Amino acid sequence: MLGKSFQTSFFGESHGRCVGVLIEGCPPGIKVDLEELNKELEKRRPGGSIYVSPRREEDRVEILSGVFNEFTTGSPIVVIIYNKDVISFYYEKIKNTPRPSHADFVARIKYYGYNDYRGGGIFSGRITAPMVVAGYFAKKILKRFDVEVYSYIKRIGKFECNPSIEEIKKNTYKSPIRFPDLSKVEEIENYLKEIMREGDTIGGIVETIALNLPIGLGEPPIDTLDGDLAKALFMIPAVKGVEFGAGFNFSVMKGSEANDPYIIKDGKVLTLTNNSGGILGGISNGMPLIHRVVIKPASSIRKKQRTVDLEKMKETEIVVEGRHDPCIAIRAVPVVESVTSIIIADHLLRWLSWKELLEK
Repeated sequence: MLGKSFQTSFFGESHGRCVGVLIEGCPPGIKVDLEELNKELEKRRPGGSIYVSPRREEDRVEILSGVFNEFTTGSPIVVIIYNKDVISFYYEKIKNTPRPSHADFVARIKYYGYNDYRGGGIFSGRITAPMVVAGYFAKKILKRFDVEVYSYIKRIGKFECNPSIEEIKKNTYKSPIRFPDLSKVEEIENYLKEIMREGDTIGGIVETIALNLPIGLGEPPIDTLDGDLAKALFMIPAVKGVEFGAGFNFSVMKGSEANDPYIIKDGKVLTLTNNSGGILGGISNGMPLIHRVVIKPASSIRKKQRTVDLEKMKETEIVVEGRHDPCIAIRAVPVVESVTSIIIADHLLRWLSWKELLEK
């Protein structure tokens, strides 16, 4: 279970009957618009362009509990999404030859061979669909506090952008690759097409900016805001690194360059720079929260790779078939945004209980 006040738990497998989420602690009285929720899911749905998996999933939600007359009731919310476009026969052929850099081998060992290996089972990106559902409810909470969360593709391969917040808001979803610098999109698309012709894949970086957070979110020393975010972000399949603010660039900075000097602006204490990414000591400091996650290249490629036959205990080769993304970072954008919103919503609700007690 993720979170303390706003708790989420995700379930289902890639080729099982459905995937879904259990949400506990969502306040009552939140308006739920099913069409709005389904539109959120469309942002990560496969089959939307040539740059994502051609798997055709409708991804329409079914709410089983916790919503009545279009409002949350305060009781646990259960939402499911049926898996419909499932082709499993290929995975029977390769169940004894683990795909390189997938979780096939470790899952087989951990679960003594009882795991659902079809499509990667619980390790598939399919599990991110209910994360977006939970993010929808979290964003409804954030909206009441004017907190905004935006994710976008900062980097694909050698292409990088440094957009303004206005460009991120305006352009991210105008681009099929979620890259807000529209002047580079055509060049990147040609780059992706070449990678696809080669039967290969490419990684990327998703950056997230959260605005208008109050000072004080985070529960040190264990449930720090950045610690909880990092744990949640690593839930997302293919995430291999997380950094906040200047991140790994701190390694080449002097203290005089890295420190964020305090200033007063419009009667508020702010910092002149934001190398800390909006978090100090595990607590939000009122500046924009900024983090980046690196998404590895999709492990399923159409090139011949070395593996082993676990039944014969012999080395062999494999060519991965099926329907896969050339750059899974693209579909990770709404997922990262949703997971970030889930953690901020949880910490907002925890912070409110203190605030109400101390300000009475």
